[in-house]
Amino acid sequence: MSYKNAAKILPSYLLREVQKYIEGGLIYVPRNGKKSGWGCVSGTREIIDSRNREILRLFENNYSVDELSHKFHLSDETIKKIVYRKAKYSL
Repeated sequence: MSYKNAAKILPSYLLREVQKYIEGGLIYVPRNGKKSGWGCVSGTREIIDSRNREILRLFENNYSVDELSHKFHLSDETIKKIVYRKAKYSL
């Protein structure tokens, strides 16, 4: 995302209208269209879902929360959230 000078890209009437709401500041103008979910474009969502399925599989094979916490470098509370939310990561 790059910075654009509004005075150079907006018609003067529109610039004056925007200046009524914000002057001398930065605003974000979202893209037109449907927004992708978090991590969908970069692939991060699939990586985390895969990791969470592995955590659940190991938990179901009698790994303790403490063991999983150390193995995946996550807090005990995070491991608990993953394993007790089974439906999302069912095998």
